[in-house]
Amino acid sequence: MRRVSLWRKQAWAFRSLRLATFSTSKVTIFDRQLKRTQRDRAAWLTPSHDPLLHTVSQNLVDRLQDCNKTFPTALCLGGSLQPITRSLSAPHANGGVEKLFVMDASYDMVQACKNAYHASNHRAVETHFLVADEEFLPIKESSVDLVVSCLGLHWTNDLPGAMIQSRLALKPDGLFLAAILGGETLKELRIACTLAQMEREGGISPRVSPLAQVRDAGNLLTRAGFTLPGVDVDEYIVKYESALELIEHLRAMGEINALSQMNSILKRDTALATAAIYDSMFSAEDGTIPATFQVIYMTGWREHSSQQKAKRRGSATVSFNDIQKQFGSQS
Repeated sequence: MRRVSLWRKQAWAFRSLRLATFSTSKVTIFDRQLKRTQRDRAAWLTPSHDPLLHTVSQNLVDRLQDCNKTFPTALCLGGSLQPITRSLSAPHANGGVEKLFVMDASYDMVQACKNAYHASNHRAVETHFLVADEEFLPIKESSVDLVVSCLGLHWTNDLPGAMIQSRLALKPDGLFLAAILGGETLKELRIACTLAQMEREGGISPRVSPLAQVRDAGNLLTRAGFTLPGVDVDEYIVKYESALELIEHLRAMGEINALSQMNSILKRDTALATAAIYDSMFSAEDGTIPATFQVIYMTGWREHSSQQKAKRRGSATVSFNDIQKQFGSQS
């Protein structure tokens, strides 16, 4: 039995108003067919209650409680489908969702989620299941009030494009909620892979998939055309009994490397060396080893006339000098 403990670092947040300066890349970074196969396998390996997936999905859905409106129609995109589906199907805590569409590129993942839904006691929400790719949404424009993606969009080759499609699927004043893994995720494994490959093969090549940095998240929301963009970050430390336990957990989550390069697969001796280096470098006094999962939460809205807007530049009636004089005299 695998022993996994989870603790959470203090979160920090910022608001992004800066315009994006990058363009959409047409480079194929991830092998989408391989990722679909991995998720087919993960559909039957993922435990009914994974502490990490449950925590991330719950923290994502909790953001609906901060909104003073309801979202009758919701779309759930890939990633941690079952935890999100359970949360959005729970009465009185799901943001007023009445109809839910659950979508994933993996048929087995959709089927597993469908089976879990029918076996659940919470079926008050009308739920539909469909197999489709996040990069090509088969959703009519302005048809849903809420789009949720929990740990799925970081595997898309065109993340800005997928987010633009999500915005178009939203009705005006609709909400986009997403959680993706950030660039600090599995930093311990990256170090171990680098050292092991240098020792066994005399050089290094990509072993852990590239992930978005925190500074890019706000730009992604702005690039996709969302208004009132918000980004906040959590880091979760999951402790395992060995590096091989970590690899097993990643496989069960469907988070195994899906780089399109052929050399992204480690040789067996290099993989064993990686595990040995990981265990020796990061073992704690209690015999466990840590793995960092950085989760970037993104919030954005489709534009609507009722939303707050920034005042026109130069329209202020009070200067900072006046404010400084007022507070300075009080002190």
